Amino acid sequence: MNRAEALSLLKKNLTSKNLFNHSLAVEAVMCRLAEHFGQDREKWGLAGLLHDIDYDRTKDDPDRHSLEGAEMLAGLGLPEDVVYAVKVHNHRHGLPRLSMLDKALYATDPLTGLIVAGALIRPEKKLAAIDVPFLMNRFHEKSFARGANRETIRTCSELGLSLEEFLGLGLEAMQGIAEELNL
Repeated sequence: MNRAEALSLLKKNLTSKNLFNHSLAVEAVMCRLAEHFGQDREKWGLAGLLHDIDYDRTKDDPDRHSLEGAEMLAGLGLPEDVVYAVKVHNHRHGLPRLSMLDKALYATDPLTGLIVAGALIRPEKKLAAIDVPFLMNRFHEKSFARGANRETIRTCSELGLSLEEFLGLGLEAMQGIAEELNL
C-alpha cells in the first residue's frame, strides 16, 4: 500500500478532522524517527498514518481499539510488522512491544498531543512558536496536556533516546508539516 492509498483509506474510516491531523502528525514523527535510526521510512510512515484507522468504530470500546485496525490492515496485505505495531500501540492489550517500530509508534502516539497542546497555548497557535525547552518545561506540569501520557512518552528511552532528543525529533517533524496541520 502506498501513501496515497493509505490516505484514501484513512479518509474513508475517520470522520474527525482532529484525529486525521493526529494521524498525519504521528506519520511525520515516525518518518523522522525512521530516518534517525536508518529504518524503512515508508513502512514506519504507514504505521503512523494508519495506527488509529479503527478509532471511529472502537472509540466506545477501547479494548477493541487497535485489534480491529490490525485485523483490517492484515486483510489489506500490509506487512506483518506494521500490523503488529498497530496492534500493540494500545497498552490495554498487554502485548509486548518487540521491535523498534513497535516501540517508536507506542511512544510517538501521545507525543503528538503534547506538542499540539504546546502550540495551542501560545498566542500564535503555531508550532513555530515553541521549542524543546518550552516542551520540556510543560512536560513536567501535570495539568498540561493531561491526555498525553507521560509514562508512555518516556518509553522513548527504549529506543535509546533521551526525552529531550525525542521531543526535538518530534517537534522538528511536526514543524515540517505545520501547514497541513494548520499549526
